[in-house]
Amino acid sequence: MERKASTARSDLEQMLADETAEPKALPLSLLQDITGDFSDDQQIGSGGFAVVYKGIIGNRAVALKRLSNALMDETEFHREVQCLMRVKHKNVVRFLGYCADRQGSMEKFDKKLVMADVHERLLCFEYIPKGSLDKYIMDASREWRTCYKIIKGICEGLQYLHENHIVHLDLKPANILLDDSMTPKLTDFGLSRCFDENQSQDITKTIIGTMGYLAPELREGGVIARSADLYSLGVIIIEILTGQKGHQATDGVIESWSERLERSQQDTLCEQIRVCYETALECRDFDPKKRPTSALNIIDRLREMETTQVKNTFKLRAFSSSVKKLRKGAIGILEVDILSARGLVSMKDKEGGLTDPYCVVKYGEKWVRTGTLFATAVPQWNE
Repeated sequence: MERKASTARSDLEQMLADETAEPKALPLSLLQDITGDFSDDQQIGSGGFAVVYKGIIGNRAVALKRLSNALMDETEFHREVQCLMRVKHKNVVRFLGYCADRQGSMEKFDKKLVMADVHERLLCFEYIPKGSLDKYIMDASREWRTCYKIIKGICEGLQYLHENHIVHLDLKPANILLDDSMTPKLTDFGLSRCFDENQSQDITKTIIGTMGYLAPELREGGVIARSADLYSLGVIIIEILTGQKGHQATDGVIESWSERLERSQQDTLCEQIRVCYETALECRDFDPKKRPTSALNIIDRLREMETTQVKNTFKLRAFSSSVKKLRKGAIGILEVDILSARGLVSMKDKEGGLTDPYCVVKYGEKWVRTGTLFATAVPQWNE
């Protein structure tokens, strides 16, 4: 028995050291040992159906999800293991193994001692130290760049699941963990559906998910499809943008962020906020057919925006270089789009020599002669 436990411990240590290692069955004795027999001191979370413990193995840690024996649903457990065995992605919490154990226990029943079966069902994951997204959403000091990284990471994790024919069905901030670098990782696949390769939807007669994040078509049972996850994604993005859970009013979101951003980055970052905001509203559409076609479609929007911003940065540098060459009072003919021209306002401090050259720039089909390029002309241009 001791040799078997030692081998299991060694296997788990090797899995932690090798990210390519496959999940495997783990003995209950090992999981009891690394959690102090599921000590209250090792408890790091709990819900209606499970308690989560921190397990220590060597100098590493794991998270153990112990399902409630009284409320255990074997079908749900098998479904979750089935889904977890199929996924391996940077934005999905890493699954290390599972335990399905049954032991006999003498219990009193009707004043008699009877032998009762005690089932233990546990799931073992990598330990994510920073906890869940729902805590970060409420952080008043959160920065936009981190928020954008989280939003994009959630989209990439969700797209990976959908590519592998998995619909999460319980996407919410509490089921998104953040690692040390603030990379989001999707977790909790207890309600998920693993479709066959040619299957795109299923029918349910029961409510699946968490109210507030649950797609309208599932609130009284209905069609299970990837679009349900996109609805939940839209709710999460709005919460990240507003810093409030369950927030419905979205007026002034962009303006609120703009006031917090450095002036030199306002245009670039506000464009990211605008795209995320508009995408979130589209995801929250009551009609599933009017939501984005896929998580990949959302990722493509973000990438297209990022590419445009990089191009505008190069245009801005070329334009500012040309302005430098103009003599005081000279006339220059330069082409620049409106985003690049706006950016020159914030270039003043960085490019100390750029002061009051006279030039002409093309905005759309119009040529505009500038007076004081930084102080006067740029703010007067209207889209």
